[in-house]
Amino acid sequence: MQVFTVSARLPASQTLAFRFFTEKNFLESWLTSVADVDARLDGKYELFWEPGNPEDNSTKGCRITTFDQNRLLAFDWKGPVQFKAFMNDVDPLTHVSVFFGPCGDDPKKSSDVVLVHSGWRSNPDWVEARHWQKRAWEVAFEELAKLAQNHRA
Repeated sequence: MQVFTVSARLPASQTLAFRFFTEKNFLESWLTSVADVDARLDGKYELFWEPGNPEDNSTKGCRITTFDQNRLLAFDWKGPVQFKAFMNDVDPLTHVSVFFGPCGDDPKKSSDVVLVHSGWRSNPDWVEARHWQKRAWEVAFEELAKLAQNHRA
């Protein structure tokens, strides 16, 4: 199975960086239209990009698989509508692990966030989906970095 990584150094504490991935208001400011997250082990990790159509372009049914406050968050992941036919009913689903760590001289002001997205199969449809998802995470992380900078200001 294939894996990719996306990372960012945020101008935010490790605690704040973790909140960007676990709190509704933060998630809705950089990643999704509507978030329904129960930030605990086996809690919901449901994000909706088209709230009026919750079966498509969402992570409906996804769960948090690892929860280590301010250090590690992992959850199942579903693909967008164009990849739904092969991505969203497989076992296991793709999986996202996000690692949070302090960095720099003042860890209260800066943190590293590393996202590892695993579980990608190797046939051509999956390769296309993986490339699409990696780019989507890269764009999202650009938004996250801007938000973290503005939140700090």
